[in-house]
Amino acid sequence: MALNDHLSIILPRVLIVSRRTVRKNKFVDFVGEYHLDLIVNYGAVPVIVPRVNGVHMLLDSFEPIHGVLLCEGEDIDPSLYEAETSGLSPEEIEEIRRLHASDTAIDKEKDSIELRLAKLCLERNIPYLGICRGSQVLNVACGGTLYQDIGKELSRKLAENQRVVHMDYDNYDGHRHVVKVVENTPLQSWFKDSVEQGKMDILVNSYHHQGVKRLAQRFVPMAFAPDGLIEGFYDPDAYNPEEGKFIMGLQFHPERMRRPDSEEFDYPGCPSAYQEFVKSVIAYQKKLNSSTSLPKPLKLSKEMEKKRRIIVQSFSLAKNLYSAGSGIQVQPGKESELEAGADFLESNTALSVQQENRLKQMGATVRNGSHYLEKLKLNQGRERLARNVIGKMSVEQLSQLMSFYHMMGQICSDVLERKLNGY
Repeated sequence: MALNDHLSIILPRVLIVSRRTVRKNKFVDFVGEYHLDLIVNYGAVPVIVPRVNGVHMLLDSFEPIHGVLLCEGEDIDPSLYEAETSGLSPEEIEEIRRLHASDTAIDKEKDSIELRLAKLCLERNIPYLGICRGSQVLNVACGGTLYQDIGKELSRKLAENQRVVHMDYDNYDGHRHVVKVVENTPLQSWFKDSVEQGKMDILVNSYHHQGVKRLAQRFVPMAFAPDGLIEGFYDPDAYNPEEGKFIMGLQFHPERMRRPDSEEFDYPGCPSAYQEFVKSVIAYQKKLNSSTSLPKPLKLSKEMEKKRRIIVQSFSLAKNLYSAGSGIQVQPGKESELEAGADFLESNTALSVQQENRLKQMGATVRNGSHYLEKLKLNQGRERLARNVIGKMSVEQLSQLMSFYHMMGQICSDVLERKLNGY
Protein backbone atom coordinates (compact mmCIF):
# COMPACT_ATOMS: atom_id res chain seq x y z
CA MET A 1 0.00 0.00 0.00
CA ALA A 2 1.34 3.45 -0.93
CA LEU A 3 2.06 5.94 1.84
CA ASN A 4 -0.66 8.31 0.64
CA ASP A 5 -3.21 5.48 0.63
CA HIS A 6 -2.20 4.55 4.17
CA LEU A 7 -2.53 8.13 5.42
CA SER A 8 -5.97 8.54 3.85
CA ILE A 9 -7.16 5.58 5.91
CA ILE A 10 -5.80 6.61 9.28
CA LEU A 11 -6.35 10.39 9.18
CA PRO A 12 -9.61 11.68 10.71
CA ARG A 13 -12.34 13.08 8.47
CA VAL A 14 -13.73 16.62 8.75
CA LEU A 15 -16.96 17.31 6.85
CA ILE A 16 -17.29 20.73 5.19
CA VAL A 17 -20.40 21.78 3.30
CA SER A 18 -19.80 23.60 0.02
CA ARG A 19 -21.35 26.90 -1.04
CA ARG A 20 -23.17 27.27 -4.35
CA THR A 21 -22.51 30.03 -6.85
CA VAL A 22 -23.12 30.57 -10.58
CA ARG A 23 -20.32 30.44 -13.15
CA LYS A 24 -20.87 30.38 -16.90
CA ASN A 25 -24.62 30.04 -16.31
CA LYS A 26 -24.07 26.84 -14.31
CA PHE A 27 -24.02 26.13 -10.58
CA VAL A 28 -20.57 25.63 -9.09
CA ASP A 29 -19.88 24.42 -5.53
CA PHE A 30 -16.80 25.63 -3.65
CA VAL A 31 -15.08 25.78 -0.27
CA GLY A 32 -12.54 28.46 0.67
CA GLU A 33 -8.95 27.26 0.22
CA TYR A 34 -7.78 28.67 3.56
CA HIS A 35 -10.14 26.35 5.43
CA LEU A 36 -8.87 23.32 3.54
CA ASP A 37 -5.21 24.27 3.94
CA LEU A 38 -5.45 24.60 7.71
CA ILE A 39 -7.40 21.36 8.16
CA VAL A 40 -4.83 19.42 6.11
CA ASN A 41 -1.80 21.12 7.68
CA TYR A 42 -2.91 20.19 11.18
CA GLY A 43 -3.49 16.53 10.33
CA ALA A 44 -7.05 15.85 9.16
CA VAL A 45 -8.72 15.14 5.81
CA PRO A 46 -11.43 17.56 4.59
CA VAL A 47 -14.42 15.76 3.09
CA ILE A 48 -16.60 18.05 0.97
CA VAL A 49 -20.35 17.62 1.35
CA PRO A 50 -21.75 19.05 -1.89
CA ARG A 51 -24.70 21.39 -1.72
CA VAL A 52 -26.86 19.17 -3.95
CA ASN A 53 -30.58 18.59 -3.63
CA GLY A 54 -31.33 15.62 -1.39
CA VAL A 55 -27.89 15.38 0.23
CA HIS A 56 -29.40 16.18 3.64
CA MET A 57 -31.05 12.73 3.45
CA LEU A 58 -27.76 10.98 2.63
CA LEU A 59 -25.51 12.15 5.46
CA ASP A 60 -25.17 8.60 6.83
CA SER A 61 -23.13 7.85 3.71
CA PHE A 62 -20.41 10.25 4.91
CA GLU A 63 -19.65 8.19 8.03
CA PRO A 64 -17.35 7.97 9.86
CA ILE A 65 -17.58 11.64 10.86
CA HIS A 66 -14.81 12.80 13.17
CA GLY A 67 -15.45 16.54 12.92
CA VAL A 68 -17.58 19.17 11.19
CA LEU A 69 -16.45 22.60 9.99
CA LEU A 70 -19.21 24.89 8.72
CA CYS A 71 -18.24 28.23 7.22
CA GLU A 72 -19.57 31.05 5.06
CA GLY A 73 -22.77 31.16 3.05
CA GLU A 74 -26.11 32.86 2.56
CA ASP A 75 -28.49 34.01 5.30
CA ILE A 76 -30.29 31.28 7.23
CA ASP A 77 -34.02 31.06 6.57
CA PRO A 78 -35.59 33.31 9.27
CA SER A 79 -38.46 30.86 9.73
CA LEU A 80 -35.98 28.47 11.36
CA TYR A 81 -35.26 30.74 14.32
CA GLU A 82 -37.59 33.75 14.53
CA ALA A 83 -39.65 32.96 17.62
CA GLU A 84 -40.23 36.69 18.10
CA THR A 85 -40.85 39.21 15.34
CA SER A 86 -37.95 41.32 14.15
CA GLY A 87 -40.05 44.48 13.88
CA LEU A 88 -38.80 45.12 10.35
CA SER A 89 -41.24 46.62 7.86
CA PRO A 90 -41.67 45.17 4.35
CA GLU A 91 -39.86 48.23 3.01
CA GLU A 92 -36.91 47.65 5.31
CA ILE A 93 -36.71 43.97 4.38
CA GLU A 94 -36.71 44.93 0.71
CA GLU A 95 -33.90 47.43 1.34
CA ILE A 96 -31.87 44.75 3.14
CA ARG A 97 -32.29 42.43 0.15
CA ARG A 98 -31.10 45.17 -2.17
CA LEU A 99 -28.05 46.07 -0.05
CA HIS A 100 -27.03 42.44 0.58
CA ALA A 101 -28.26 40.70 -2.55
CA SER A 102 -25.51 38.03 -2.50
CA ASP A 103 -26.37 36.97 1.06
CA THR A 104 -30.15 37.25 1.31
CA ALA A 105 -30.93 34.60 -1.33
CA ILE A 106 -32.08 31.85 1.05
CA ASP A 107 -30.67 28.37 0.37
CA LYS A 108 -33.01 25.93 2.10
CA GLU A 109 -31.07 22.85 1.01
CA LYS A 110 -27.87 24.19 2.56
CA ASP A 111 -29.85 25.06 5.70
CA SER A 112 -31.15 21.47 5.92
CA ILE A 113 -27.72 19.90 5.41
CA GLU A 114 -25.93 22.11 7.91
CA LEU A 115 -28.59 22.05 10.63
CA ARG A 116 -28.67 18.24 10.45
CA LEU A 117 -24.89 18.11 10.78
CA ALA A 118 -24.88 20.58 13.67
CA LYS A 119 -27.52 18.61 15.56
CA LEU A 120 -25.64 15.37 14.86
CA CYS A 121 -22.50 16.88 16.42
CA LEU A 122 -24.47 18.02 19.46
CA GLU A 123 -26.08 14.60 19.91
CA ARG A 124 -22.85 12.61 19.53
CA ASN A 125 -20.33 15.17 20.87
CA ILE A 126 -18.56 15.31 17.50
CA PRO A 127 -16.13 18.28 17.35
CA TYR A 128 -17.72 21.28 15.62
CA LEU A 129 -16.20 24.57 14.47
CA GLY A 130 -18.52 27.20 13.03
CA ILE A 131 -17.07 30.18 11.17
CA CYS A 132 -19.32 33.15 10.25
CA ARG A 133 -22.56 31.52 9.02
CA GLY A 134 -21.39 28.29 10.68
CA SER A 135 -21.53 29.99 14.09
CA GLN A 136 -25.06 31.21 13.34
CA VAL A 137 -26.12 27.69 12.32
CA LEU A 138 -24.80 26.36 15.62
CA ASN A 139 -26.72 28.96 17.64
CA VAL A 140 -29.95 28.31 15.73
CA ALA A 141 -29.53 24.53 16.11
CA CYS A 142 -29.48 25.02 19.88
CA GLY A 143 -32.53 27.30 20.00
CA GLY A 144 -30.88 30.72 19.68
CA THR A 145 -31.98 33.52 17.36
CA LEU A 146 -30.33 35.95 14.93
CA TYR A 147 -30.58 39.56 13.90
CA GLN A 148 -31.98 39.57 10.39
CA ASP A 149 -29.97 42.72 9.83
CA ILE A 150 -27.57 44.26 12.35
CA GLY A 151 -27.85 47.74 10.86
CA LYS A 152 -31.65 47.84 11.02
CA GLU A 153 -32.16 46.03 14.32
CA LEU A 154 -29.11 46.91 16.42
CA SER A 155 -27.07 49.82 15.11
CA ARG A 156 -29.93 52.29 14.69
CA LYS A 157 -30.73 51.98 18.42
CA LEU A 158 -27.21 53.04 19.42
CA ALA A 159 -25.38 56.33 19.64
CA GLU A 160 -23.15 57.15 16.67
CA ASN A 161 -19.92 56.42 18.56
CA GLN A 162 -21.17 52.92 19.52
CA ARG A 163 -22.07 51.75 16.05
CA VAL A 164 -19.87 49.22 14.28
CA VAL A 165 -19.48 48.59 10.56
CA HIS A 166 -19.73 44.81 10.18
CA MET A 167 -19.73 44.76 6.36
CA ASP A 168 -17.63 46.97 4.09
CA TYR A 169 -17.97 45.94 0.44
CA ASP A 170 -15.48 48.63 -0.63
CA ASN A 171 -12.74 47.23 1.63
CA TYR A 172 -13.82 43.63 1.83
CA ASP A 173 -10.67 41.87 3.08
CA GLY A 174 -8.97 44.86 4.63
CA HIS A 175 -11.80 46.02 6.91
CA ARG A 176 -11.26 45.47 10.66
CA HIS A 177 -13.10 46.41 13.83
CA VAL A 178 -12.20 45.94 17.46
CA VAL A 179 -13.61 43.22 19.71
CA LYS A 180 -13.14 42.73 23.43
CA VAL A 181 -12.05 39.22 24.34
CA VAL A 182 -13.60 37.62 27.42
CA GLU A 183 -11.14 36.41 30.04
CA ASN A 184 -10.71 32.71 30.84
CA THR A 185 -11.98 31.58 27.45
CA PRO A 186 -10.16 29.66 24.69
CA LEU A 187 -10.03 32.86 22.61
CA GLN A 188 -8.19 34.67 25.41
CA SER A 189 -5.60 31.89 25.66
CA TRP A 190 -4.98 31.98 21.89
CA PHE A 191 -4.49 35.77 21.70
CA LYS A 192 -3.01 36.49 25.14
CA ASP A 193 0.41 37.32 23.68
CA SER A 194 -1.11 39.82 21.24
CA VAL A 195 -3.28 42.01 23.48
CA GLU A 196 -1.89 45.13 25.13
CA GLN A 197 -1.12 45.09 28.83
CA GLY A 198 -4.31 45.56 30.81
CA LYS A 199 -6.52 45.35 27.70
CA MET A 200 -8.37 42.51 26.00
CA ASP A 201 -8.88 44.06 22.56
CA ILE A 202 -7.99 42.64 19.15
CA LEU A 203 -8.93 43.70 15.63
CA VAL A 204 -10.96 41.23 13.58
CA ASN A 205 -12.25 41.15 10.01
CA SER A 206 -15.98 41.33 9.33
CA TYR A 207 -18.12 40.06 6.45
CA HIS A 208 -21.66 39.83 7.80
CA HIS A 209 -24.90 41.77 8.12
CA GLN A 210 -26.48 39.23 10.49
CA GLY A 211 -25.37 37.92 13.88
CA VAL A 212 -26.37 36.33 17.18
CA LYS A 213 -29.37 38.03 18.75
CA ARG A 214 -30.22 35.67 21.59
CA LEU A 215 -27.42 33.27 22.44
CA ALA A 216 -28.53 29.69 23.12
CA GLN A 217 -28.42 28.86 26.83
CA ARG A 218 -25.64 26.27 26.63
CA PHE A 219 -23.09 28.72 25.22
CA VAL A 220 -20.75 31.27 26.82
CA PRO A 221 -19.58 34.40 24.90
CA MET A 222 -15.87 34.71 24.09
CA ALA A 223 -15.82 38.17 22.44
CA PHE A 224 -18.02 41.25 21.99
CA ALA A 225 -17.99 44.06 19.43
CA PRO A 226 -18.41 47.62 20.82
CA ASP A 227 -22.10 47.53 19.78
CA GLY A 228 -22.62 44.51 22.02
CA LEU A 229 -22.78 41.92 19.24
CA ILE A 230 -21.36 38.52 20.24
CA GLU A 231 -18.37 37.72 18.00
CA GLY A 232 -17.49 34.31 19.42
CA PHE A 233 -18.94 31.70 21.78
CA TYR A 234 -18.35 28.13 22.93
CA ASP A 235 -19.76 25.38 25.14
CA PRO A 236 -17.45 25.11 28.19
CA ASP A 237 -18.87 21.68 29.02
CA ALA A 238 -17.90 20.45 25.55
CA TYR A 239 -14.45 21.97 25.24
CA ASN A 240 -11.38 19.85 25.88
CA PRO A 241 -9.42 19.27 22.65
CA GLU A 242 -7.18 16.63 24.26
CA GLU A 243 -10.29 14.57 25.03
CA GLY A 244 -11.94 15.14 21.64
CA LYS A 245 -14.38 17.85 22.80
CA PHE A 246 -14.86 21.05 20.79
CA ILE A 247 -18.11 22.98 20.18
CA MET A 248 -17.46 26.58 19.10
CA GLY A 249 -18.64 29.41 16.88
CA LEU A 250 -16.67 32.45 15.63
CA GLN A 251 -18.41 35.26 13.77
CA PHE A 252 -15.15 36.56 12.27
CA HIS A 253 -12.78 34.72 9.92
CA PRO A 254 -9.43 34.05 11.63
CA GLU A 255 -8.24 32.08 8.57
CA ARG A 256 -8.48 35.30 6.48
CA MET A 257 -6.94 37.68 9.02
CA ARG A 258 -3.73 38.18 7.05
CA ARG A 259 -1.55 41.16 6.27
CA PRO A 260 -2.07 42.92 2.89
CA ASP A 261 -0.52 41.02 -0.02
CA SER A 262 0.86 38.43 2.39
CA GLU A 263 0.07 35.02 3.84
CA GLU A 264 1.26 36.17 7.27
CA PHE A 265 -1.45 36.23 9.93
CA ASP A 266 -2.41 39.42 11.75
CA TYR A 267 -1.76 37.62 15.05
CA PRO A 268 0.03 34.37 15.91
CA GLY A 269 -3.21 33.16 17.50
CA CYS A 270 -5.27 33.40 14.30
CA PRO A 271 -4.87 29.72 13.25
CA SER A 272 -5.29 28.42 16.81
CA ALA A 273 -9.01 27.71 16.41
CA TYR A 274 -8.22 25.33 13.53
CA GLN A 275 -5.24 23.81 15.33
CA GLU A 276 -7.23 23.06 18.49
CA PHE A 277 -10.23 21.92 16.46
CA VAL A 278 -8.16 19.37 14.52
CA LYS A 279 -6.49 18.28 17.76
CA SER A 280 -9.95 17.48 19.14
CA VAL A 281 -10.90 15.72 15.87
CA ILE A 282 -7.84 13.46 16.14
CA ALA A 283 -8.64 12.68 19.78
CA TYR A 284 -12.28 11.99 18.90
CA GLN A 285 -11.23 9.53 16.19
CA LYS A 286 -8.97 7.68 18.65
CA LYS A 287 -11.75 7.56 21.22
CA LEU A 288 -14.23 6.33 18.62
CA ASN A 289 -11.86 3.63 17.38
CA SER A 290 -11.09 2.55 20.92
CA SER A 291 -14.76 2.16 21.83
CA THR A 292 -15.59 0.18 18.67
CA SER A 293 -12.51 -2.05 18.78
CA LEU A 294 -13.44 -3.62 22.10
CA PRO A 295 -15.81 -6.51 21.40
CA LYS A 296 -18.70 -6.87 23.77
CA PRO A 297 -18.32 -9.96 25.96
CA LEU A 298 -20.54 -12.82 24.85
CA LYS A 299 -22.75 -14.29 27.54
CA LEU A 300 -24.13 -17.74 26.81
CA SER A 301 -26.97 -19.45 28.58
CA LYS A 302 -26.20 -22.67 30.46
CA GLU A 303 -27.65 -24.71 27.62
CA MET A 304 -25.58 -22.93 24.96
CA GLU A 305 -22.44 -23.14 27.12
CA LYS A 306 -22.91 -26.91 27.38
CA LYS A 307 -23.17 -27.14 23.58
CA ARG A 308 -20.09 -24.96 23.20
CA ARG A 309 -18.05 -27.34 25.38
CA ILE A 310 -19.25 -30.36 23.40
CA ILE A 311 -18.19 -28.71 20.15
CA VAL A 312 -14.77 -27.78 21.57
CA GLN A 313 -14.27 -31.38 22.66
CA SER A 314 -15.42 -32.61 19.26
CA PHE A 315 -12.62 -30.69 17.55
CA SER A 316 -10.09 -32.77 19.46
CA LEU A 317 -11.81 -35.98 18.43
CA ALA A 318 -12.14 -34.70 14.88
CA LYS A 319 -8.39 -34.16 14.73
CA ASN A 320 -7.87 -37.85 15.51
CA LEU A 321 -10.43 -38.70 12.88
CA TYR A 322 -8.46 -36.68 10.34
CA SER A 323 -5.21 -38.40 11.25
CA ALA A 324 -6.39 -42.00 11.50
CA GLY A 325 -9.00 -41.96 8.75
CA SER A 326 -11.60 -44.74 8.66
CA GLY A 327 -9.60 -46.94 11.02
CA ILE A 328 -10.46 -44.97 14.16
CA GLN A 329 -12.55 -46.69 16.81
CA VAL A 330 -15.04 -44.31 18.38
CA GLN A 331 -15.59 -44.96 22.06
CA PRO A 332 -19.17 -45.63 23.15
CA GLY A 333 -20.91 -42.41 24.19
CA LYS A 334 -18.58 -40.21 22.13
CA GLU A 335 -20.68 -40.26 18.95
CA SER A 336 -22.58 -37.09 19.93
CA GLU A 337 -19.32 -35.23 20.48
CA LEU A 338 -18.14 -36.26 17.02
CA GLU A 339 -21.24 -34.92 15.36
CA ALA A 340 -20.22 -31.25 15.50
CA GLY A 341 -16.65 -32.03 14.51
CA ALA A 342 -17.80 -34.07 11.52
CA ASP A 343 -19.89 -31.17 10.31
CA PHE A 344 -16.87 -28.92 10.67
CA LEU A 345 -14.78 -31.33 8.54
CA GLU A 346 -17.44 -31.48 5.87
CA SER A 347 -17.59 -27.68 5.73
CA ASN A 348 -13.84 -27.51 5.20
CA THR A 349 -14.09 -30.08 2.39
CA ALA A 350 -16.66 -27.94 0.63
CA LEU A 351 -14.47 -24.85 0.99
CA SER A 352 -11.24 -26.44 -0.18
CA VAL A 353 -11.60 -25.24 -3.79
CA GLN A 354 -12.40 -21.70 -2.62
CA GLN A 355 -9.38 -21.74 -0.33
CA GLU A 356 -7.21 -22.86 -3.21
CA ASN A 357 -8.44 -20.02 -5.42
CA ARG A 358 -7.92 -17.56 -2.59
CA LEU A 359 -4.32 -18.71 -2.19
CA LYS A 360 -3.72 -18.15 -5.89
CA GLN A 361 -5.25 -14.67 -5.68
CA MET A 362 -2.92 -13.80 -2.82
CA GLY A 363 0.05 -14.87 -4.91
CA ALA A 364 1.04 -17.79 -2.70
CA THR A 365 3.78 -19.93 -4.19
CA VAL A 366 3.22 -23.60 -4.94
CA ARG A 367 5.99 -24.52 -2.53
CA ASN A 368 4.45 -22.59 0.37
CA GLY A 369 0.85 -23.47 -0.42
CA SER A 370 0.95 -27.12 -1.48
CA HIS A 371 1.18 -28.54 2.04
CA TYR A 372 -1.75 -26.43 3.20
CA LEU A 373 -3.83 -27.47 0.20
CA GLU A 374 -3.12 -31.16 0.76
CA LYS A 375 -4.50 -30.93 4.28
CA LEU A 376 -7.67 -29.29 3.01
CA LYS A 377 -8.39 -31.88 0.29
CA LEU A 378 -9.95 -34.76 2.18
CA ASN A 379 -10.04 -38.15 0.51
CA GLN A 380 -13.33 -39.79 -0.26
CA GLY A 381 -13.06 -42.26 2.57
CA ARG A 382 -12.85 -39.53 5.21
CA GLU A 383 -15.73 -37.66 3.60
CA ARG A 384 -17.93 -40.77 3.65
CA LEU A 385 -17.09 -41.32 7.33
CA ALA A 386 -17.97 -37.73 8.18
CA ARG A 387 -21.28 -37.97 6.35
CA ASN A 388 -22.01 -41.25 8.10
CA VAL A 389 -21.59 -39.62 11.53
CA ILE A 390 -23.82 -36.69 10.55
CA GLY A 391 -26.41 -39.09 9.17
CA LYS A 392 -26.86 -40.67 12.60
CA MET A 393 -27.97 -37.39 14.17
CA SER A 394 -31.65 -36.85 14.93
CA VAL A 395 -33.66 -33.97 13.44
CA GLU A 396 -33.63 -32.23 16.82
CA GLN A 397 -29.86 -32.55 17.13
CA LEU A 398 -29.33 -31.22 13.61
CA SER A 399 -31.67 -28.31 14.30
CA GLN A 400 -29.84 -27.40 17.52
CA LEU A 401 -26.46 -27.68 15.83
CA MET A 402 -27.54 -25.48 12.93
CA SER A 403 -28.95 -22.92 15.38
CA PHE A 404 -25.65 -22.80 17.23
CA TYR A 405 -23.60 -22.46 14.04
CA HIS A 406 -25.90 -19.70 12.84
CA MET A 407 -25.26 -17.72 16.03
CA MET A 408 -21.51 -18.32 15.85
CA GLY A 409 -21.54 -17.32 12.18
CA GLN A 410 -23.13 -13.99 13.03
CA ILE A 411 -20.52 -13.36 15.73
CA CYS A 412 -17.66 -14.28 13.37
CA SER A 413 -19.09 -12.05 10.66
CA ASP A 414 -19.30 -9.09 13.05
CA VAL A 415 -15.76 -9.55 14.38
CA LEU A 416 -14.38 -10.08 10.86
CA GLU A 417 -15.99 -6.87 9.63
CA ARG A 418 -14.47 -4.92 12.52
CA LYS A 419 -11.02 -6.34 11.84
CA LEU A 420 -11.25 -5.60 8.13
CA ASN A 421 -12.25 -2.02 8.88
CA GLY A 422 -9.34 -1.61 11.29
CA TYR A 423 -11.43 -1.30 14.44
